[in-house]
Amino acid sequence: MPRSSGSFGAGATGAGKDSVVVCVHIPRFELVVAARGYEALAGRALAIAPIPGQKQVVGEVSGTAQAAGVASGMPLGEALVRCPALALLPSDPEAVERAWEAVARALEGIGAGVELPRPGLCYLDASGLLRLYGGTDGVIAAIRRALGGRPVRIGSGPTRLCSLAAALQARTRRARVIGADEARAYLASQPMALLRYRTDTAALVEPLQRLGIDTLGALAALGAGAVSDRFGSPGLQALRLALGQEERVRPRTAEDRLKESLELNGTSSQEALQRALDMLLERLLCRPERRERTVRAITLSAQLTERGSWSERVTFRQALSDRKVMLLALGPRLSHLPAPAQTLTLAVASFGPAAARQQSLIDDQDAQRAGRVREAVGQLRALAGPETALRVAAIEPDSRIPERRFAFTPFS
Repeated sequence: MPRSSGSFGAGATGAGKDSVVVCVHIPRFELVVAARGYEALAGRALAIAPIPGQKQVVGEVSGTAQAAGVASGMPLGEALVRCPALALLPSDPEAVERAWEAVARALEGIGAGVELPRPGLCYLDASGLLRLYGGTDGVIAAIRRALGGRPVRIGSGPTRLCSLAAALQARTRRARVIGADEARAYLASQPMALLRYRTDTAALVEPLQRLGIDTLGALAALGAGAVSDRFGSPGLQALRLALGQEERVRPRTAEDRLKESLELNGTSSQEALQRALDMLLERLLCRPERRERTVRAITLSAQLTERGSWSERVTFRQALSDRKVMLLALGPRLSHLPAPAQTLTLAVASFGPAAARQQSLIDDQDAQRAGRVREAVGQLRALAGPETALRVAAIEPDSRIPERRFAFTPFS
């Protein structure tokens, strides 16, 4: 196996020898949330149903279904043939997001910076917590206390990949700790399938296995030249991971979480959905917490009249603050709704810089009048609160229920 310069994990990527990364892995997190608890999984063959309109493959599966030969990502038809008793649960991304956010905040409560690749898997940089809790064992004990007895697998190592491999082999009541001295040999023995947990290397697993490369040690033995010629930049990234060269944990940054919801009472009319989306955008952009910042990404979600929910993240080509342009980008996504919506929700996923204001070269009376109105409305809201200036917006004017015809929305 070729040797890398410096100690394990050192190099241009920034992870040093003294780095301690703790991986917290909660198996079948999305399935447990969809089933409303661990008790529902006992002895039952369950799987997350495919999302309508997308690739028809099952999501996370229970242990009983896995024992019958069903695996996550398997085509639905094949899964039902292997396990005729398989029960499908609709996905509930909104509930998963709420539950995962509660876990993340509990871990941040012990003073750790948390990186969240996906629900059920997170990494903590424990280097600054060792003296506070008396070593790695103390940090792991603090994590268990913060999670309140939830079944969780915990692994520790000098890099993310090493701690992930340890967590996958750990027991729910006993963590596995890999020291920096043994990490190189430990990673070399790990299966190539470990790279599926990273989006930038997941596509390499199948072609590498077809070439007979089944372990990370076999990949590291190829050398940078051979890997680069065949797999390019992703191959070099996989090689660095196999050699224990990773960047430090990137904790999430604290941001304002702006969210607006609207009750739809099971409507499926595209016209009503478009009007509701327009109203939600107007409310979101009028929130004082936005502080005139642009929006780079938005999460559009809905609680369905049937069990489950639907969610889709939309990233704009450039940061926006124009409601009409945002509506053009978000409107077509409403056609992806798999069932009538009970509640429509819009949340800011990522902010951009503050919107710049440029003076017009030509005197525009209408623009000046609109600016004076905006200033007056802003002053009213500052004096009497955000509900001072409202307008009536039509949602379903032809509805038989008066409460569903119109709604109040901020005047913009």
